[in-house]
Amino acid sequence: MSNLDSTLAGHAVPKPGASQPTNDGLDLIEEHILPKLDPEFLQYFIDVIAKQPPAHTIPIEEVRKSPQKHQPPCALDSSKEKGVGDHVVSSQDGTSIPVRVYHPVEDERGVVRPGPHPVHLNFHGGGFVLGDLHSEAGLCLVMRRAGVVVVDVNYRHCPETIWGKCIQDAWAALNWVRDEHVSLNVDPFSISIGGVSAGGHISLVLQHMARDAGIPLKLCMPTVPPTTDCLSLDYYTQSPYPSFHEFHRGPVLPWKRIKYFGNQCMPRDKLPEIRKMWPDWWLAPMRAPNWSGLCNTYIRTAEVDPLRDEGEAYAMKLVANGTMVTLKRYLGCPHTFMYLGVLSQKRQWDEDSIHALKVAHGLLK
Repeated sequence: MSNLDSTLAGHAVPKPGASQPTNDGLDLIEEHILPKLDPEFLQYFIDVIAKQPPAHTIPIEEVRKSPQKHQPPCALDSSKEKGVGDHVVSSQDGTSIPVRVYHPVEDERGVVRPGPHPVHLNFHGGGFVLGDLHSEAGLCLVMRRAGVVVVDVNYRHCPETIWGKCIQDAWAALNWVRDEHVSLNVDPFSISIGGVSAGGHISLVLQHMARDAGIPLKLCMPTVPPTTDCLSLDYYTQSPYPSFHEFHRGPVLPWKRIKYFGNQCMPRDKLPEIRKMWPDWWLAPMRAPNWSGLCNTYIRTAEVDPLRDEGEAYAMKLVANGTMVTLKRYLGCPHTFMYLGVLSQKRQWDEDSIHALKVAHGLLK
């Protein structure tokens, strides 16, 4: 069965009376892409993105030296927020993985359920290279408004750690939540998982691993996920998906940025080793061998994103194999639009996340 959201998320058409973006910087966006973009994003591009050096030109050493300078707009230090606490999870090889746990606070009536609460694990985006417990703190604070505990997982990144350890770290976090359900005051039978971009990829792999291990999940909720091993490609033309070609010079995740991440995660000299270490479908969830018995899935894509078509192809493959799927495409939006608080579509993404988690965990009144 499927629930394919035909309404999507509103065309990139200015509202009556809305101010139009100025033209400074728009010459950096290709002509065939420009009319597809949400006017609110275009203004943000002019005001912010166009004034910065292209992200793919910043050496990883510089990013590591000053990570706060390269945080996404939704990043914040949530460690002092009410109901938030930090913990450490031991991964398969004994490495300590930091996690931040967000417990629900009072609802609009000033009431907090006593628990045990449903729990949602979040795996942040960043091309398997960037991110920490600050990166998506804003998103985690939003999601806990659904009445769920949110566990944000700071899995290990490349190039310092070989690709694939991120999957082991995420799997360890899922099992830790189940093992520590009493101390965390969560329901081990009401778990969901999700993430943005690379974190969405991780959640798709865990969706299959949980099924194989007999761990029930209420929902898998990836946003703009890569579902192939596109980071290993030599040229964008090797992708079979039209959106990868159409937006290879897009305003947020161009091919040069994808290749930047690929050089850190899957460099040509290490790729044979990586492929030997892990199951092939870890690199490309689209090539998973078994599509039966998977949990309900809510996949969200962005119209102006090279990863759009492979994310939607994964959704259709789930549908073809009997999984209940909700698919929503946010029109006019680039890859990580949910990081940009100035966008109406980001605020819609927030509300959609809250609603999906409430439905999945039986919290709708």
